[in-house]
Amino acid sequence: MGRRMRLTQYAHGGGCACKIPPGELEEVVAGLGGRPDGDLLVGLDSGDDAAVVRISGDTAVVATADFFTPVVDDPYDWGRIAAANALSDVYAMGGRPLVAVNLLAWPRDVLPFDVAREVLRGGLDVAVLAECHVGGGHSVDDPEPKYGMAVTGIADAGRLLRNDRGRAGTPLSLTKPLGLGVLNNRHKATGEVFEQAVAIMTELNRDAAAAALKAGAVCATDVTGFGLLGHLHKLARASGVSAVVDAAAVPYADGAREAVRDGYVSGGTRRNLDWVAPRTDFGSADEETRLLLADAQTSGGLLVAGEVPGAPIVGELVAARDRSLLVR
Repeated sequence: MGRRMRLTQYAHGGGCACKIPPGELEEVVAGLGGRPDGDLLVGLDSGDDAAVVRISGDTAVVATADFFTPVVDDPYDWGRIAAANALSDVYAMGGRPLVAVNLLAWPRDVLPFDVAREVLRGGLDVAVLAECHVGGGHSVDDPEPKYGMAVTGIADAGRLLRNDRGRAGTPLSLTKPLGLGVLNNRHKATGEVFEQAVAIMTELNRDAAAAALKAGAVCATDVTGFGLLGHLHKLARASGVSAVVDAAAVPYADGAREAVRDGYVSGGTRRNLDWVAPRTDFGSADEETRLLLADAQTSGGLLVAGEVPGAPIVGELVAARDRSLLVR
């Protein structure tokens, strides 16, 4: 039943493209978090991927939550993607997930619960792969289906990956290709299935985080709903630097450029581009490239300040300039 049902048709947006635009979100939360001090190592002020609290010595707890509307029609794959995406925030901080609880919103009078069970099964299978316990969760009756997880992990307080530790002269590595947003938007509009996109989105960022830590990295973020440029702007701003992006070095998923050319660009991606445009020197980059660099990713890779074996170098951090981002 699940494979015949167009789950993406029951939601106004899909995946991380349904996030509240970054500019609007920052206005809402401004002044609500306070600066981290004492045992709160990472809070709201830098817009990092998760909260981090020291509990004893070098041991810190990492806490995050992430959920969204269907990004694909297959319920099992949606569950896997949503779980991998939620776990990613822990990996992006250099942590290891320990336990997760499900977050489920379901239109119970519209969609059968056996479809919800497939979503939950997909999430559980990815959590098992990550060696992360799943201990129940919370559900509500909602007009739109939504699924994700609240995840608690553990990290070495002295070896965190943070978005405010970037230093000029450091290369930037990207561990997954871009273009997931436009492929997901094409899937939502046409029903075409892009197995390559599903494979990318369900891949855990566990190995990438471990490789970054082994290489001595101290600064990273994951690339999700605000696109590469949006998340890189937040990293550069928090670190007091600017960033140069080598557009020709950025990898893209198969079919992504064709999807942009055919017009399958989400509103979330366009809002991302509008947000970063005043902060970006695009040089000679054309509109297609700009949209891909701002493409709203779901369960994207890690953007690491440092060299990660096997990952392409897509730019570097430089001393602060008038604009935080420069595309070359």
